[in-house]
Amino acid sequence: MPDRGGGPSGPRIRVGRPSRRVRTLLMTLGVLAVLAMAFVMFAGFWTDWLWYRSVKYSSVFTTTLWTKIGLFFVFGLLMATAVGVNIWLAHRLRPPLSAMSMEQQSLDRYRMGVAPYKKWILLGITSLVGLIAGASAAGQWRTWLMWVNGVPFNQKDPQFHLDVSFYAFDLPWYRFLLGFGFAAAILSVIAAALTHYLYGGLRITSPGARATAAATGHLSVLLGIFVTLKAVAYWLDRYGLAVKSSDFKATGNWTGLRYVDANAYLPAKTILFCIAVICALLFFATLWRRTWQLPVIGFGLMVLSAILIGGLYPAIVQKFQVQPNEQAKEAPYVTKNLKATREAYGIDATQVTDYEGKSNTEDQSKLRKDAGDAASIRLLDPNIVSPTFQQLQQIRNYYAFPSNLDVDRYSKDGEDQDTVIGLRELNLQGIPKNNWINDHFRYTHGYGVVAAKGTEGDSQGRPVFTESDLPSKGDLGEYQQRIYYGEKTSQYSIVGGPQKEIDYSDDSGEKTTSYKGDSGVNLSNPVNRAAYAVAFSQPQILYSGAIGEGSRILYNRTPKERVEAVAPWLTIDGDAYPAVVDGKIEWIVDAYTTTNGYPYASRTTLGDTTADSLTAANNQRAVVAQQNQVNYIRNSVKATVDAYTGKVTLYEWDTKDPVLKTWKKAFPGTVKPKGDIPQALMDHLRYPQDLFKVQRELLTRYHVKDASTFLSGSEVWQVPDDPTNRAGDAVPPYYLSMKMPSETAQAFSLTTTFTPNGRDNLSAFMSVNAEAGTKDYGKIQILKLPSSGTVNGPKQVQSQFNSEQDIAETIRLLRGGDSEVEYGNLLTVPLNGGLLYVEPVYVRGGGLKYPLLRKVLVTYGGATAFENTLDEALNKIFDTEGSTTEPPDEDGTTEPPPPTSDDPTVQQALNDAQKAFDQGQEALKKGDWEAYGKAQKDLEDALQRAEDAQAKAGNSAGAGGSGDKKPEGSGTPSTSPSSSPSSRESAASG
Repeated sequence: MPDRGGGPSGPRIRVGRPSRRVRTLLMTLGVLAVLAMAFVMFAGFWTDWLWYRSVKYSSVFTTTLWTKIGLFFVFGLLMATAVGVNIWLAHRLRPPLSAMSMEQQSLDRYRMGVAPYKKWILLGITSLVGLIAGASAAGQWRTWLMWVNGVPFNQKDPQFHLDVSFYAFDLPWYRFLLGFGFAAAILSVIAAALTHYLYGGLRITSPGARATAAATGHLSVLLGIFVTLKAVAYWLDRYGLAVKSSDFKATGNWTGLRYVDANAYLPAKTILFCIAVICALLFFATLWRRTWQLPVIGFGLMVLSAILIGGLYPAIVQKFQVQPNEQAKEAPYVTKNLKATREAYGIDATQVTDYEGKSNTEDQSKLRKDAGDAASIRLLDPNIVSPTFQQLQQIRNYYAFPSNLDVDRYSKDGEDQDTVIGLRELNLQGIPKNNWINDHFRYTHGYGVVAAKGTEGDSQGRPVFTESDLPSKGDLGEYQQRIYYGEKTSQYSIVGGPQKEIDYSDDSGEKTTSYKGDSGVNLSNPVNRAAYAVAFSQPQILYSGAIGEGSRILYNRTPKERVEAVAPWLTIDGDAYPAVVDGKIEWIVDAYTTTNGYPYASRTTLGDTTADSLTAANNQRAVVAQQNQVNYIRNSVKATVDAYTGKVTLYEWDTKDPVLKTWKKAFPGTVKPKGDIPQALMDHLRYPQDLFKVQRELLTRYHVKDASTFLSGSEVWQVPDDPTNRAGDAVPPYYLSMKMPSETAQAFSLTTTFTPNGRDNLSAFMSVNAEAGTKDYGKIQILKLPSSGTVNGPKQVQSQFNSEQDIAETIRLLRGGDSEVEYGNLLTVPLNGGLLYVEPVYVRGGGLKYPLLRKVLVTYGGATAFENTLDEALNKIFDTEGSTTEPPDEDGTTEPPPPTSDDPTVQQALNDAQKAFDQGQEALKKGDWEAYGKAQKDLEDALQRAEDAQAKAGNSAGAGGSGDKKPEGSGTPSTSPSSSPSSRESAASG
């Protein structure tokens, strides 16, 4: 049989090297893969550079990039050198082979395996540790820039008398260097020990000496360096006590030294520093003594001292000295904490004044007049009426308003008017057909501003628009209405090329446009197109015919994204708001400089502090969901983003902030001086909400200046829960034009209330002047209610509203059918020693899916009113209705008057009024708001006809002679309350 096994007479199967063609193919594929990976990395870098250049902030990109590169290479090389040199030195100090023990000879096969590749292994190890260290160091670019550019605060800490800049700018960098030194020392010890063991310098099981003299000296020096670094750490820890956070049961979160820190930890750190220095010298001494005995004893002493002096001794001091007399011991340190915290958060100038909480006047007419002057009560809640704006002003489905509108001030006829404002932004979900062309080429922008008076609604409960329709027109004049950059504009668009964009639609059809701005990155260059095709994972960008000469790609389009990108050293406020400024729509963005290195100032977590019922409802956190802890914050920058061009402008706001000065040195030319802010923009700047939330949270404890009161906790307040929802989230602050008791005129303000810790009655009212450009801007005032009093807080006021029988019955009727009742912002206004609460009530009725203002709740001094208008409610509260209004029935509408004239015209008008009233009541019970509104209009018309007829009859009677007597029961406009204009308006508004 033939040999099938591949013997001498059988066929052989040879496995040889791949053919040249296969090798060439594999090599080509490998090169292409490397080139593809390189191009992906290049695309990310190149598109970033193009974007920064397009917004004219290329210096931010280059400064950040070169700083990262420099730190990467410097510290990467340092780490690689440290580890590599110690591996090389351990190999160089290896004993001769003849001196190796049997244990070491057994490792010969490993040494033989390593020998041919030892240079590559050394290069690989050093490169790996260098890359890791370099990447870690590159992430410290902010720390480096702050250290190298830091400017003094010109304030010294009370313990060590060092400038605050040492803790804010220097100490973080020293700690990074120390951490890097520890890592380098530890890795060097490990690498050197392994090398010594592999080449016989260290022995584990062999008899005799465990280490050669060379290995002993080498490792001792490395351990000496480690212990020296530990001594430096002990010394820096002394200063770290000034910014150390701890849990203090008397106050909760605490930053800075306490009694035990100053009298136990601080001397303990000094003693441990001295012991560590001695221990390090003992390790270095082994270069001459060649023995581990003294260094080991010294190291053991250091460890024991750390346990006894650094741990046990402070615990004994706390237990036997502090706890028996805590208030007396801690008071001096609490005083330092109080002062530093108030300075760090800008609340040191807060004015706290006592406020009675009860009216100090019996004159009801004066109270009524003062109520009109005390505030411009905002009935239009920007957090509720967005669906109303959407329904009445959306115009097209591909437009949308934000869920929370904004409050601003606009001047008309020389008077400022609180205004609720929103932009008609692009809504991709409303596009008739979603595809790549529609989403990124045709539907590219929103259109126009919609604004309404904040203090009133029309007769149907709808907003009174001051700017509306499409294109928008009204009180704001001429301005560029196209909105290419907005809060809802999260996708990229390609504009300016051959593909026309949908501008807006009207009765004549769709209007098209082509972007004329210079924003975005030009895609005419094929390299740019390829880079964006890779960066956005959109290959169509590379070959689409919709892209041509003049095409530009717009991205990073939300105001927050743009400001964060051009100023990565800033913390951005959670609420950007739009304003019409000099013919442009500008987004105004508040930005903060922060640090967590302010000595003695207590820390706060921004994301938690700025959360409230609104951020919870929108499933977001204010301040960009920041969870980082800070203990210093300033609103140092006001930024603007042009809604058409996307231009970002940073203006200096806090001219004294040393943190901002530091960043301006690091990024020169990026922040414009405060004097460059135009007056038209200044008119719309305001005090930022997130800063106010941080400050109010701190003021729940830090409104007191006395250490003993602070430690007792008797004056601790809390921010009350929002009474209009049941989620238990904090009530949001409200913008409102109002007058504080110490002021003579209204000012645009941001307000909130406080309640005692664990209770619902009111303890204080807080307001800050939010009107930028005025001398009192940023002035914080707190009206402190008597501790023994029981002035109702927001939750109690809401409960009072809900518990009154007449109000509850009316609310029940308003909820008839499938209607929903929504409570608006519960506003608090100081008034003549008391507090006026006002809350608008909205109804979503029947087929209407948007809220309308139907009622106004008001309470003052225990009296409550629930009326159709604010004026009616205030009149009732202060008992100044007189004969101007008819008391409403239980559902809040006005009864028509009984017939008071034999005139058939008047009689017919009154009959029509009665009929319209009955129809309105029937519609109200069914929840048919459209029919109800029509009935109220008919009622108003009928009452007007009756009034006109009575006036005509009265004039005729008057013409007969001054002594003529009017027929009994004839009635006139002056004696017919229901036919007065105010009552007709009341009846019509329902």
